[in-house]
Amino acid sequence: MVKVHTRIKRKLGISAHRGTRLKKYDKRNKPKTFKSEDLAKIWAANNSIETFELINLRNEFSKSKKIKIIVPNKGNL
Repeated sequence: MVKVHTRIKRKLGISAHRGTRLKKYDKRNKPKTFKSEDLAKIWAANNSIETFELINLRNEFSKSKKIKIIVPNKGNL
């Protein structure tokens, strides 16, 4: 059998010492996020999105940002 890397084991929920029986990995679609508002606006312009809202997913006291784009008609991107 092929050896599975530790990061992949953690992602898949495999025990480190009990063999490599794989569970089904639940890969969900996550919202598109950005580190700055400028990058989010550039991405929206490149994807021809005209009306959108930018929401910071981090708390207001945090120095770093995690910006999510929300289009009113389509929901999360």
